Amino acid sequence: MTTLTYDKPLPIIDELTKPFWDHALEHRLSVQACTHCRHLQFPPSPVCPKCLSDEQEWLVVSGQATLLSWVKFHRAYWDGFMQDVPYDACLVQLREGPIMVSNFSGPTPANVHVGMPLKVTFEHVTPEVALSRFTPA
Repeated sequence: MTTLTYDKPLPIIDELTKPFWDHALEHRLSVQACTHCRHLQFPPSPVCPKCLSDEQEWLVVSGQATLLSWVKFHRAYWDGFMQDVPYDACLVQLREGPIMVSNFSGPTPANVHVGMPLKVTFEHVTPEVALSRFTPA
């Protein structure tokens, strides 16, 4: 479902990040993979941080993750978040290894804890952007 108005900050979609956002629109989570050493990374980079190869591709991953940490914001740092205060951000490690900063899908899970298994969901916020969120698995 597309939100009619979305007043929170939106990602800058450029040549480097466009494949990630294209996959997200199709409800697929992806990370960058080095075609030379197969290192998986997120966020994307023009070169592999492990071997410095500039040969990168995008790999669709499982969307399964483990909660590493979370924080509850009690202040709106952008006007678009004023109606959401307090709101959460979470740090998750994907089953495949990369770490992502994201949000929970909906309210903070009732029994939230470090190590909680999560799975990705997507929220369409504009016709061009679907944001990944995480919910208990």
